[in-house]
Amino acid sequence: MAKTKKAAPPDFPFYQYLHLFYTENRGTIQRSYKLLTKKFLEHNNPATGGWLRQPQYEALEMYVFLKEGLDNRMLHEVFKDWYEKRGAFAGRAESKVGQRSMLELFEDMDTAQYKQVFETFQQFQLNYPNYIFALTMGLGKTVLMATSIFYEFLLANKFPQDPKYCHNALVFAPDKTVLQSLKEIQTFDKSKVVPPEYVAWLDMNLQFHFLDETGTSLNVLDRSRYNLIISNNQKIILKRQHKEKTKGELLFAADVEKYRSKSVKDEYADLYGDIEDEGDLIGNQRFQKLLRLEQLGVYVDEAHHAFGATLEKDLMRKGKTSLRLTIDELAAGLKETGTRVVGCYNYTGTPFVESKVLPEVVYAYGLKPAIDGAYLKQVDIKDYENTKAREFIHAVVKDFWAEQKGKRYEGMLPKLAFFSSTIEECTTELRPALEHVLADMGIPISSILVNVGDDKVTTNDDIREFNLLDTPGSEKQFILLVNKGKEGWNCRSLFSVALHRKPKSTVFVLQATMRCLRAITDIQQRATVHLSVENKAILDDELKQNFRLSIKDITERPNDDEPVQVRVRIPKVTVKLKRIRKLYVKKDKEPPTGLDFGTEDLDESKYRIVVGVQRSISSTNRIAADVTEEYKRREKYTALTLVAELSRYMNKSPLVVQEVLERSKEGLPALVELVNKYNEVVYDVLVPKLFEAFYELQAYEKQEEEEVDLVKDPGDDGCYWVKGKKHLIVPMDSPEYKKFSTRSFHLDNYVFDSKPEKEMFDTLLADTNVQQVYFTGMLTHGQSDFAVPYIDPVSHSLRTYYPDFLVLKGDGSYIIIEVKRDDQIDDEVVLAKADYARQMAVASGMTYKMVAGKEAGKGMN
Repeated sequence: MAKTKKAAPPDFPFYQYLHLFYTENRGTIQRSYKLLTKKFLEHNNPATGGWLRQPQYEALEMYVFLKEGLDNRMLHEVFKDWYEKRGAFAGRAESKVGQRSMLELFEDMDTAQYKQVFETFQQFQLNYPNYIFALTMGLGKTVLMATSIFYEFLLANKFPQDPKYCHNALVFAPDKTVLQSLKEIQTFDKSKVVPPEYVAWLDMNLQFHFLDETGTSLNVLDRSRYNLIISNNQKIILKRQHKEKTKGELLFAADVEKYRSKSVKDEYADLYGDIEDEGDLIGNQRFQKLLRLEQLGVYVDEAHHAFGATLEKDLMRKGKTSLRLTIDELAAGLKETGTRVVGCYNYTGTPFVESKVLPEVVYAYGLKPAIDGAYLKQVDIKDYENTKAREFIHAVVKDFWAEQKGKRYEGMLPKLAFFSSTIEECTTELRPALEHVLADMGIPISSILVNVGDDKVTTNDDIREFNLLDTPGSEKQFILLVNKGKEGWNCRSLFSVALHRKPKSTVFVLQATMRCLRAITDIQQRATVHLSVENKAILDDELKQNFRLSIKDITERPNDDEPVQVRVRIPKVTVKLKRIRKLYVKKDKEPPTGLDFGTEDLDESKYRIVVGVQRSISSTNRIAADVTEEYKRREKYTALTLVAELSRYMNKSPLVVQEVLERSKEGLPALVELVNKYNEVVYDVLVPKLFEAFYELQAYEKQEEEEVDLVKDPGDDGCYWVKGKKHLIVPMDSPEYKKFSTRSFHLDNYVFDSKPEKEMFDTLLADTNVQQVYFTGMLTHGQSDFAVPYIDPVSHSLRTYYPDFLVLKGDGSYIIIEVKRDDQIDDEVVLAKADYARQMAVASGMTYKMVAGKEAGKGMN
């Protein structure tokens, strides 16, 4: 019987495979990154105190992987290598995710299916790399985009000849509202996402250009670098298209040239062209200026400002006036001037168009995981049937007031927004009805704010109040809006929205609904959406089209994490610690003649790429092949560039460094040959050896005793908020633990991260040799002074480590205990934390112990 051919898949979520491959091989991949890149990533890593949220960091990791791991290549080339297991994907494992999931299905794709998917990628191929990062509203796409640009400029400055880094950036914003949020980049605290030692350089060299008005010209120096140009009009760099002249106009215009007087400009007529008004001239000036910039990166912010077909049109070059065609024309013009568009990076809210995956998506974090991960508010959807406008408003306001009366969040009053389809409906129906309802409930009418986009209704004072809504000083709580549901209006204190009438655009229901989901406070809050039955059906359909979700999906509560108020017990617990202050003084010394870099004993195996093949599960024979020459990516050094690189690290004259290398045991030519074979030798061998040769370090140490609080005062809130799983929350007043309140609980609730931590706590409480035990590992964001400063071995940055337990033994001595997962015990960062904690413990007369999770039940033993 003939084998049935598998049907071609409807679409291919390659971005999921790409992310899976990266997460499974993160360590190996990052070893090939440049040192500055490693430092940049480590600074932003949420796991080590980075400011970015996890989805933002994952998207940044993918951005860097495409840039440095995959050399900024076209996505169809990346897919081909992935399928054929070549290049960066050599030897990749077969990934299976879930039982017969979409990922598992595509691991089994045959050649015909592969060709079909490959052709789909090729269909959207451009003359430059084009990537789509799809992060749902509220996750911080604008900050992510700014962080990516900062990364580009830092690397471009360090490696100016590398063609994959952007020297300039052009940002497209869909409208003025989004443009205002982009302006915040200029005043944004860059140290949150950029290692501190590079912030001053960015502030000095970064040039901002905001083209928010039609008449604004672009003033940049030719061939200058580090320009960040932000425009709110996708088509400004293309000359405006005018309607074709009629035959009558052509007839009467035919003889104009015969009678036109000569002008001094005639000799230079080609320079002026067919410019009919100032708008044309400005657009042309901007285009010409952009063509004089090198290595341009194009960033499309809020590319999902119009869901559905409009997004597909813009991203897929459908239509002569589309955003994509504009960028194509810019790329072609730059190529003619000898430079290029490095890449186009689109930031959208969804990876889907009409429920189909966009082919060039490289990372996605959807609406459902954003809600589940507490990056957005939880949401309740309430529908109303057979209600008139006033009845609908009364029901909505009553529900909102019952939930939010008297509350403030981060000092701000919660807001309720009513969306209207037309200005007339807003002013003649909604506003009178709302005023009547508020009067009946004793709520001041002054709490109403109307913004409809018409200066006859909305005054300048109203606009100012609207812009101040998300501030503690705003007293407005009931907002009437027309056409303000789109991207760019960011109001975190908006807790509820209501739509009674069906709008002209069905996607507006989705856009307006999502306005109230932005997170506020450290604990996940809940928003409420009030819809007519008709609008609820529209919302459900739009969720399916744009997110492959339903109303049921976004309103489910999947996890059992609970918010817990944690209060400090009085008197506060303190402990005396000895802080070790170290000072290192660098002194110059004369380097020896004939410096030996020790390359003869160098273990080169750690730099080789080896692929092993085992023919069967039962076979013990593994055939290994060295494929370094084929797959290793290398920087090509000459004697001149090697000397220049090393002199920058040593802060020495290149002539001095060159002399030392030439007189070394190996000699300069042999060293150049070695570093071209293995680039890592520059930083692993040459830099440390030269530093020892040029400098002598003298260390000075000072110990200072100080008394620190195990937990700081929480301030005006009176408590800290922590989330945890119910079975890992231990209240002091619970029957099981109340008897231990004098031996523990410097906080009224302990919230453990894992089962082994709770096992350790229970074991220590039962230990008669333990006098006091405090869980100190739950407040890790500056709420405690019981912390250990340490140098991160990956980023070489100063970090802070908070141990899990402080135990006072019966003999009066202290022991600090850290519980770690079994697979993390030997991690280099974990070992660095332990080393610094052990130094502080010894100086303070304490003991430090790290315990594997499987041993937690044994307590101190």
